[in-house]
Amino acid sequence: MAQIPAPSMQWKMNVTRSSMIASPMNANRLSCMFFRDNRKGTAKSNSKLRVLTIKADGSTINRVEQLLNLDVTPYTDKIIAEYVWIGGTGIDVRSKSRTISKPVEHPSELPKWNYDGSSTGQAPGEDSEVILYPQAIFKDPFRGGNNILVMCDTYTPAGEPIPTNKRHKAAQIFSDPKVEKEVPWFGIEQEYTLMQPNVKWPLGWPVGAYPGPQGPYYCAAGADKSFGRDISDAHYKACLYAGINISGTNGEVMPGQWEYQVGPSVGIEAGDHIWISRYILERITEQAGVVLTLDPKPIEGDWNGAGCHTNYSTLSMREEGGFEVIKKAILNLSLRHKVHISAYGEGNERRLTGKHETASIDTFSWGVANRGCSIRVGRDTEKNGKGYLEDRRPASNMDPYIVTGLLAETTILWEPTLEAEALAAQKLALKV
Repeated sequence: MAQIPAPSMQWKMNVTRSSMIASPMNANRLSCMFFRDNRKGTAKSNSKLRVLTIKADGSTINRVEQLLNLDVTPYTDKIIAEYVWIGGTGIDVRSKSRTISKPVEHPSELPKWNYDGSSTGQAPGEDSEVILYPQAIFKDPFRGGNNILVMCDTYTPAGEPIPTNKRHKAAQIFSDPKVEKEVPWFGIEQEYTLMQPNVKWPLGWPVGAYPGPQGPYYCAAGADKSFGRDISDAHYKACLYAGINISGTNGEVMPGQWEYQVGPSVGIEAGDHIWISRYILERITEQAGVVLTLDPKPIEGDWNGAGCHTNYSTLSMREEGGFEVIKKAILNLSLRHKVHISAYGEGNERRLTGKHETASIDTFSWGVANRGCSIRVGRDTEKNGKGYLEDRRPASNMDPYIVTGLLAETTILWEPTLEAEALAAQKLALKV
């Protein structure tokens, strides 16, 4: 986990008129309109589709691009709010837009909205209305200006959270006085794989064949080693523009695979930032004509899987004597290993094999600087006697609301029996 400043809470975000100065991501950077090559003009190749530009008076003009980049701020106070939510699979992000009469500073200023839950696998057709509750605001890097992205969670018309609303329970955990007192920090390492369109094969790989073995690709540069850097860089800048607490990015061990880190973030903020960062990544890959997958093992065989390692600390862990608190947390985590594994992402058993820098899914383990353990503790944490732990079990498709909520619940709120605690401590060689 990179060394980055302490987090700042994003309970509200002031979107001012000065934000129109910043350049949103536009079609000049990642072309978003594709046409079949059946008209005269200058075109740039993109798979079977082509990006059309039209020559006029010696300059290149794309009238759709002009409208996409149109700044309406001088002419109206109205803004566009893109409401974002999680769909029925628990991993798909959905969104739709609405006009708001003026810029807003806090989610409470936004109206609730609804959508057809029968079309997202979240409600029956005879009673399909699901209500969106705005929860967090981010600047919109695609539209720019005062326009915003709105992270929402989902409820029935009666006000009950629907089953796929995992944010609601996480918010309850993080609002518990014991948890609030501990100020839980999270640093989440989101890995993802870029796939070629129309073929389920990673970007940069020869179709139906394999590149050279792993080794040259991690954090590498070069056309034969790095595939998708423009997407990674575009995503990095878009997240910074949006106000997401993104702290870094790098190419991963498997070619076509990347990682970015978000945090440290406090409490429920961690889940909000990861979900909006995933939404932005989906939009960028959509424009680039590349397919994004969060599958934890996109290619079977001697290739690394994709995880979402979660770095975690409490105030007690960060203060003097914190290493003992960390060891007590590890003990609790060992006793609830099955509970965590069951909630740490679909298909994770294909990734947690004990190979490729993973622990076995069936066995809990911990170690200092050991990336083959369930929980890793850094050398600096051991040396300083305080710091954080890294949970290496979550899959790349995990729900950050579930994972962060479970970590806080298990290490702060849940208490094992003395007998279970003693047996676990003996098994893990922990002295707490």
